[in-house]
Amino acid sequence: MLNKEKYIETNNTKTYIGIILILFCLSNVFFNSFFNIEILKFFPTKVGFLFSFILGILGFYLIRSEQSKLRFINFINLNTNNNNFNGFLTLCILILILVTIPPVINWFILEANFSGDSREACTGEGACWTYIKVWLKRFVYGMYPNEEHWRINLSFFLVVGLGLIGIFVKGKLKKFITLYYVIIYPIIAFLVIYFLISGGSFNLLWVETGAWGGLSLTFIVSFFCLIFCFPIGMLLALGRRSSLPVIKYFSVTFIEFWRGVPLITVLFMSAVMFPLFLPEGMFVDKLVMVIIAISLFEAAYVAEVIRGGLQALPRGQYDAAKSLGMGYWKMYTFVILPQALKLVIPGIANTFLALVKDTPLIFVVGLLEIVGMLNMAKTNPKWLGFAMEGYVFAGIIFWIICYSMSKYSQKLEIKFKTDR
Repeated sequence: MLNKEKYIETNNTKTYIGIILILFCLSNVFFNSFFNIEILKFFPTKVGFLFSFILGILGFYLIRSEQSKLRFINFINLNTNNNNFNGFLTLCILILILVTIPPVINWFILEANFSGDSREACTGEGACWTYIKVWLKRFVYGMYPNEEHWRINLSFFLVVGLGLIGIFVKGKLKKFITLYYVIIYPIIAFLVIYFLISGGSFNLLWVETGAWGGLSLTFIVSFFCLIFCFPIGMLLALGRRSSLPVIKYFSVTFIEFWRGVPLITVLFMSAVMFPLFLPEGMFVDKLVMVIIAISLFEAAYVAEVIRGGLQALPRGQYDAAKSLGMGYWKMYTFVILPQALKLVIPGIANTFLALVKDTPLIFVVGLLEIVGMLNMAKTNPKWLGFAMEGYVFAGIIFWIICYSMSKYSQKLEIKFKTDR
């Protein structure tokens, strides 16, 4: 018993020595990066860094060489320090983080400019957030008339409010919620956006779609493409598994064609080339063509994701539904699709995220969403040289949107999770 206690105590000593060496290595980098203080002053800078790095590698080796009683050490060893190479990578990543944080903080906050309303206010070496503040309305609303911005705000408020109705629907009306979201809600949303944002009716000023832009246009394109591509993709997935040759090969041809063409080419053809083949006097709005093109393009990818879920279901589910006397549509509506869609929530979410991030490509047809407005703003003679701030701002906006969608998809996974 004494020998066992002595063995454990020796192991703890090794672990503590390893922790001290790792902390010494990281402290040397930290003080050098944040405060420009050299702990190992008696060494040349490069030699001191190399010496502390070797000590850090030795520390990771020591904490890995035995079973520790410290839970967080065991967690580190299991996930990031299970061999020499992973320990080396972990230390490199930690050092890289400590080295890059100070200049990033300085550029973002400490040396940045936030006040003022002109280029002359940006005198520091940090970011010029004044540029974002001055151009913020254009980045959000595009070239839409300033006095009419309330129409965009009201339309988005109504669309979001109508989209949340399903949360409050209970009782007998619950069975109609799918019908509402698939058919009724898209129609209402289209009418709200058309009459409020476009105008021309109810004494509202007509605003052509060429003046739409910024973040609001990104939301409009993403919203309608997400609504349209999902049901189309679902029908294509069912069509590809159909036993009818005409439907099957049409679906296969459609999917493979759209998956084999770059989106930027699709946008160019839909908005520039396709109108040339229309009858004389017939006009289709460029924004409508873009939404149709992106919806069809993404529907091909959604179809393949859903097809994977359909193929993952065991044959017994189909046989059980047929044994209950269910027809084709009833079987897929109430038995097959609900199970298949639960399995492919991550894949569908990934496709939707790609759709949102592909919206900046609509600049090729002259529609200026948020990135298009950034490209226009950076060419303004009064604000030359501030493109970095604009792209960082756009990156943050897209990250917030995509991260929110990702977290929502994870909640759906947990909500509909069933043991298999």
